[in-house]
Amino acid sequence: MVSVVISNTGKTITCKEGNLLDILLDAGVFIENPCNGKGICGKCKVCVQGEECSLLSETEKKYLKPQEIETGVRLACMTEVHGNVEITLLQEERAQKILTSGYVPEFIKDEFKEGWGICIDIGTTTVAAALIELRTGEEICSDSWVNEQKQYGLDVLTRITYEYEQPEYGAFRLQKAIVQPINAMIRKVCTEAGIDRTKIREITIAANCTMMHMFLGVDARPIGRAPYQPKFLKSQTLQAKEIGIEAGEDTILYCLPHVSAYIGADIVAGAYVCGLEKTRKKILFIDIGTNGEIVLAVNGRLFCCSCAAGPALEGMNISSGMRAAKGAIEDVRITEQGVEVTTIGGGAPLGVCGSGILAVVKELLHSGIVKKTGVFIKTEELEESDFRHTMIRMNGRKREFVLYENPLILVTQGDVRQVQLAKGAILSGFKALLSYAGLRMEELDEVMIAGQFGSHLPAKSLVGTGILPEGVEGKLVYVGNSSKTGAYMALMSRKIKQEMEELAKKMEYIELAETKNYERLFAESMIFPDYSGK
Repeated sequence: MVSVVISNTGKTITCKEGNLLDILLDAGVFIENPCNGKGICGKCKVCVQGEECSLLSETEKKYLKPQEIETGVRLACMTEVHGNVEITLLQEERAQKILTSGYVPEFIKDEFKEGWGICIDIGTTTVAAALIELRTGEEICSDSWVNEQKQYGLDVLTRITYEYEQPEYGAFRLQKAIVQPINAMIRKVCTEAGIDRTKIREITIAANCTMMHMFLGVDARPIGRAPYQPKFLKSQTLQAKEIGIEAGEDTILYCLPHVSAYIGADIVAGAYVCGLEKTRKKILFIDIGTNGEIVLAVNGRLFCCSCAAGPALEGMNISSGMRAAKGAIEDVRITEQGVEVTTIGGGAPLGVCGSGILAVVKELLHSGIVKKTGVFIKTEELEESDFRHTMIRMNGRKREFVLYENPLILVTQGDVRQVQLAKGAILSGFKALLSYAGLRMEELDEVMIAGQFGSHLPAKSLVGTGILPEGVEGKLVYVGNSSKTGAYMALMSRKIKQEMEELAKKMEYIELAETKNYERLFAESMIFPDYSGK
């Protein structure tokens, strides 16, 4: 047995020799781990004192700055502990801006004499819950949380991989990581409302297909490999206590239905809330996040697809990326006088969140610092007096944009590529659905933006980076957390539950990879708008 002492918390972990990241996660210590220990994100930095560790790896040399190496900074996922060590954590968990509200249509509620219900949206990144008085349908209070499964990876495929790598306890840990925070949220809202949580009659859940499997403790591994067949798509009804939810002895747990492995109950909820099946308009609905789920409504038919946008649009896989928490840069302007940044909370910047990285890429394109191909302009092509000259610096043979000087926050070529890949995935999904339905982008009546991340994306960033083409700015409608709203409506009406189950069966899923010429469409969609002539 060895001891790992965390100097800045005073905690001591007694454990077997092994990987430092695994030791910290097993002990419940917070540490950023977007890639689930693959050594490809460079976020799990700690300072290690003592020599009872493996030697510095080539991977660490890639992600660590020389001054960090000199002071003992290591990547926890690349560090093996062979004896007693002392470490200093270099990160702290920060409260994240989480969306809990959204558009709620008029609908007929069931009649309840008494009792309470809870509606929950489980997202890949965040969780939102609300306590509802069933008699009135009023939301009494709500709470939100970062999805604690983040320590096992930021995207669903990384978490599924964790289940493959840890077949004995992977699914159990992933379930525990979501059930425990939900229990804490239930306790909190019930305490605030002054009610006994045993009086909760029903809990309704909306989530993507992978999150729902992991929440219920069902093997999610089939979702990650061909033929991508989930264990279930239909709605699930059971007693909440069966999976460890702490409510009433007879509290019912209802989980909304899915369409496919990658079009889940959250999208079914959103499509229902927005009335997509009933509208005569031509509407494109998108929930932008780690995955971009898209629904096209045309004359009562709903075509849908999912595209792997990746975590870049949520601030991850970005060299200076962070979640939308205090200190995150969320807006940027590049002028001849310099770079202006706006941070969440108004203080000094600590990194860049998703809306911030889109804003800076938009500005890099408009200023000509980045070309439509996504490549930084060469400084030798600029006049010495050009204000952009000092904004670009060389790191070996690679160009970087200096977003902020102190602390040094950079935007690298790799960061731009991550945004470019996300743009290509989302735009190609739009175009593939439109092509399938025989429509042009200009024929759309509305473009609805849903979800936690989408709510923070202004039209100028969506259009400025080419995720959406010019001309749709006036058609954008933000509908907020439609997943939670759908869970609320299902809680309040048995008829709506039935209608959502029917809707899920009618939605037509399109597999992008199997559509004609999709690879070419994706490549074309990666090209940024060209502002060189403007």
